[in-house]
Amino acid sequence: MAYKNILGIGNALVDILTQIADDNILTQLNLPKGSMQHVDAATSKHIGDTLKQYGSAMAAGGSTANTMSGAAKLGVEAGYIGKVGKDEHGKFFENEMLKTNVKPLMMTTETPTGCAQAIISKDGERTFATYLGAALELSPNDLKPELFDGWDILFVEGYLVFNRPVVDKALEIAKAKGMKVAMDMASYNVVEANREYLYDIIKNNIDIVFANEEEAKALTGLEDPEAALHEIAKLCDIAVVKVGAKGAFVQHGDMIVKVDPIPAKVIDTTGAGDMWAAGFMAGLVRNEKLEKCAKMGAVLAANIIEVIGAKMDENRWKKIFFEIN
Repeated sequence: MAYKNILGIGNALVDILTQIADDNILTQLNLPKGSMQHVDAATSKHIGDTLKQYGSAMAAGGSTANTMSGAAKLGVEAGYIGKVGKDEHGKFFENEMLKTNVKPLMMTTETPTGCAQAIISKDGERTFATYLGAALELSPNDLKPELFDGWDILFVEGYLVFNRPVVDKALEIAKAKGMKVAMDMASYNVVEANREYLYDIIKNNIDIVFANEEEAKALTGLEDPEAALHEIAKLCDIAVVKVGAKGAFVQHGDMIVKVDPIPAKVIDTTGAGDMWAAGFMAGLVRNEKLEKCAKMGAVLAANIIEVIGAKMDENRWKKIFFEIN
């Protein structure tokens, strides 16, 4: 089947990006390096105040939003469902979506827009302290079936599983409309906390699964990434396991594709998984072979880790177009 477009659903967040001088501050803030922790409004403010000394940059974020923006930059028709506050951050988020040619299908609420403190270590590893705010108020009642009309693929971020009624409703509507469903596992601790639920929905409702080796291990209990890949591939149509500097594996039925990583200077790994998924999904929409889809994912991931945050300038996108075409 040929796919024309992708509709994403996720936690609409504004990323506050901060580079830190050393990791002691993570210990001070009680944030395990490389993890994603949910925090309340007061804790988010405390973390923000503590990090002020380093300076920061702001960007529209959230895993699915990053993936939809990346896919749209590659010419894919993309839409996004999320919830923001009636505040400056909410307006900023919607405008940033429009700038990358993503169609925003946004709900609003009086609660402040969610924000993710993305703390970037010297080695490029990132640690997230996420205040979901308005994003957490996205409800099954917001998901009107007509929002899904005309879309071929639904892309869901793993972070959304903390709002299971929304995930269940989105999958129900997508399947009723004959859409394919893709999910990115998001974070190893998200998978650990929701393993049985994720296993169940992958088996019954998800067609394409993206995981890194830690997430694949958390889902399957298997240490070896290739063994985990085979296990996930039994549950869905296409399984992807990314193994960092060693590249990635893709399995569809009995066919396994290994894609080598593309050399890059690691500045910040924020958005690497999101962009890998963006490249791969754009390849699917372009009806490319799995190997080319995986290469497109690798190219986008290699480029995003060379910049701060999950957005790239036009010159870099020109370079990407040259590399993937």
